[in-house]
Amino acid sequence: MIRFGNDGWKARYDDGFTRENAVRVADALGALWADRREAAVVYVGFDTRRGSREIAEDVAGVLALYGLRAKLSDAPAPTPAVAWTCAHDEDAAGAVVVTASELSCEYGGLIVRAEDGGPCSREFLDEAEKAIPAQTPARRGDVETCNVVDAYCDDLLGIVDRASISARAPKVVVDSMYGTAAGVVAGLLRRCGCEVVEIHRKSLGDFGGVHPSPTEPWVDECEQTVLLEGADLGLAFDCDADRAGIVDEKGRLLTVRELVPFVLSALVEKGAEQDRVVTTLTSSALIERQAEVLGLLYTPVSVGFTYIYDEMAEGDVLLGAEEYGGICVPSHLPERDGIYATLLAIESFCKKDEPLSALIENQERALGRSCWSRRDIRIDSASAQALRNVLPGFNPAELAGKKPVEVSHADGLRLGFEDGSWVLVRQARTEPIVRIYAEAADSAARDALLDAARELIASGPVLL
Repeated sequence: MIRFGNDGWKARYDDGFTRENAVRVADALGALWADRREAAVVYVGFDTRRGSREIAEDVAGVLALYGLRAKLSDAPAPTPAVAWTCAHDEDAAGAVVVTASELSCEYGGLIVRAEDGGPCSREFLDEAEKAIPAQTPARRGDVETCNVVDAYCDDLLGIVDRASISARAPKVVVDSMYGTAAGVVAGLLRRCGCEVVEIHRKSLGDFGGVHPSPTEPWVDECEQTVLLEGADLGLAFDCDADRAGIVDEKGRLLTVRELVPFVLSALVEKGAEQDRVVTTLTSSALIERQAEVLGLLYTPVSVGFTYIYDEMAEGDVLLGAEEYGGICVPSHLPERDGIYATLLAIESFCKKDEPLSALIENQERALGRSCWSRRDIRIDSASAQALRNVLPGFNPAELAGKKPVEVSHADGLRLGFEDGSWVLVRQARTEPIVRIYAEAADSAARDALLDAARELIASGPVLL
């Protein structure tokens, strides 16, 4: 069975992601888009993993059967570039990108975007899921090829303060992790006057044995290269460049709870007019604290970028962020864009005289220290259903020796405590997995909350 997550469909190659199934999904999407906007444009992109180009060609060919103008990227391209191109074409109905983003080479996927470049509605994805045919069409329609990167890059260069970046001319290590950022980010930075050292640029279908994710331990080589080259900072991008990580001059990867507040501050420095910050409930409390320091309104939403998108539709959102580091600036694009986020961070860094590590230390002194983590627990189907039934009404009087001062069932069970720490238990939508998130001032207190939450569930609603 093909099940759509919030972005589209992802699966292992040995567990359902095949060329034939991708074509079936494209058939359903083509029928829906053609019904809504006859003869509209649909953009199709693809990443660097094995088979992505060939699958994208088939996807575009099937979309064209419905009278849609299928425009296929002429090379592997970042998802933000495909989405931006779609958003700036008034004839476009949406876009599809053949990618599994930060997942390993064992996975494939189809990310689906709406006409504005943002995520499709849950209703649209559910309708597409139900419309997937049992058989794959044998024919293919005519497909156009196009460049989706150049205009996107030109737009970014028109937004950032190139003069400030050029004045400091930092040395930057760029790690594309064998993904679609290869050449794109290095080119942007060189046009801004940076000295660039690029690693993992070559397209490798298996990503050289690493996960194309800007997280530990996969950024080790980027961190080491920053130290060896004496660089000012390093950038690492996931396979489709919708998320990124930043390494300081000491070779340390910034955590999400450090990166998002830093980018938020950079936006305020640029004089942005919007004054709302939206994050998922599982995001670090440091983002909320930074919003308060900067005089911005803060809105937490359920897990899933679709909920952030819903808030953006209401207007006045400066930044949206999720717990894994995806950052969206809706004035640029109503979706995550790791390339733009890192350019904002570099611009802010270049306007100051201190090294990046010192800037982050200053930020920590202002916001306080925090330790965030997540644990996943796989359960059987019966336990998963039992948890869905009882968790909405589950209200523990204490946890890890602390009494909750806030209780929310907006997305699972979230308990907040007087010292600012919190824990959240929720079930994954597409897998029988319970996710436990916690944050506290130190790792010991955080781990105590994670352990207590697991024990509470095991002795209460579900035996894990």
